[in-house]
Amino acid sequence: MNYGIVKPVLIAFFISVLLSPMMIRYLHKLKFGQFIRGEGPESHLKKSGTPTMGGLIILLGIVIASLFYVRRYPMIIPVLFVTLGFGFIGFIDDYIKVVMKRNLGLRAWQKMFGQIVVTGIFAYYLINYTQTGTSMLIPFTHGKYLNLGVFFIPAVFIILLGTVNGANFTDGLDGLASSVTVLIATFFTVAAIGMGHNDLAAGIWPVSCATVGSLLGFLVFNVYPARVFMGDTGSLALGGFVAATALMLRLSLFIPIVALIYMIEVLSVMAQVLYFKMTKGKRLFKMAPIHHHFELSGWPETKVVAIFAITTAVCCLIGLVAI
Repeated sequence: MNYGIVKPVLIAFFISVLLSPMMIRYLHKLKFGQFIRGEGPESHLKKSGTPTMGGLIILLGIVIASLFYVRRYPMIIPVLFVTLGFGFIGFIDDYIKVVMKRNLGLRAWQKMFGQIVVTGIFAYYLINYTQTGTSMLIPFTHGKYLNLGVFFIPAVFIILLGTVNGANFTDGLDGLASSVTVLIATFFTVAAIGMGHNDLAAGIWPVSCATVGSLLGFLVFNVYPARVFMGDTGSLALGGFVAATALMLRLSLFIPIVALIYMIEVLSVMAQVLYFKMTKGKRLFKMAPIHHHFELSGWPETKVVAIFAITTAVCCLIGLVAI
């Protein structure tokens, strides 16, 4: 058995675990604490002041561990670019919220502009400098591909922006986005190794392994009661990682399966807004995204996280069967 795949996991894990206490103290010193909105669940008010922007820890673990493999596996680079690109947008958003005390952060058009720029550069690279092509593997078809042709570029934008916002909505409870995404990253690792006959797939596993390790290390300090939050720095970066990895592996059509929780979170917000407008003020859920609905229905925060993580684990197993 080749134990080489364990190395980037362990490197990223120890970087994340060792950096976290120092970063938490530093963020406390700078008073980079999370602002808790008054309209959220009352139980979250006690979390006010918990250091945010902890996504920097996740990114450092991923990047440092991946750098050991970049020369041998250059396909890591576009995934890192998207992860860091969206992480940078999230960092600016967090900085404006926490340091400049503008609770809404970046304006919607500013955030969207940044996301479109990062996605556009990635799409250009994908088409011109990789062998990915315009095809995506269709789940449960035993190797059949859907060729999108001229619709591939619009699909890249939809997939990336949708997944990033899904990850962002999922980041609302202690350890939720981390635990869900570490399972998705594990799925991509297993898929990449299993598709090792494909040169493209073979070059992706180090960065997905690094993401698994970094998230496991971060979870030590992010599980309930969280000592640090990832902020938009982390959630946008993780959404970018998931979408970019899926696109590089031609597994984009598997995102609704393995990242089902992302999708449910987004759909719950859309349904809430639509229902509110159609009924002139009535709510479909007690609160959206839907993890808050379960909280307000009496579920402990830890139960919501556990159920969502178990759901993701089962979905990832289904995803592996579907390849």
